[in-house]
Amino acid sequence: MREKILAVIEKNARIDIHDLAVLLGESEAAVANEIADMETEHVICGYHTLINWDNTGNEKVEALIEVKVTPQRGMGFDKIAERIYQYNEVDSVYLMSGAFDFTVFISGRTMREVALFVAEKLSPLDSVVSTATHFVLKKYKDHGTILAEKAQDERQLISL
Repeated sequence: MREKILAVIEKNARIDIHDLAVLLGESEAAVANEIADMETEHVICGYHTLINWDNTGNEKVEALIEVKVTPQRGMGFDKIAERIYQYNEVDSVYLMSGAFDFTVFISGRTMREVALFVAEKLSPLDSVVSTATHFVLKKYKDHGTILAEKAQDERQLISL
């Protein structure tokens, strides 16, 4: 039942417990208890709303930053990640394989604000060797949800 609950609420966290129970063929109490257990066990870590900021009046800049680090003895990657994710500007931090060590997603009001974060807070950290900042220009799909409106075919239909 656990995997089924997770599959449904990952796509729709607002689903009513009654509707979820009916969908899964389980009792409301069993579903509610399972969700509570998963929250306690930190399987479910939070509930978020996906917002298409392009459709609001609020300016928001998002960036992906590639970060190369040199882990210090006794610290490892976890301690460096912890220092990075403590900043309010940081939305996500991932340890990566490949050419760089961390992917850091941040958001700010302007490109300058993001650049200042990188220059004044992220780059000066002892373990950081280099960074490469990539600004998000447009989101088409986010967390499995298509954000972009589908392009209309503007060709004229001609029949013979």
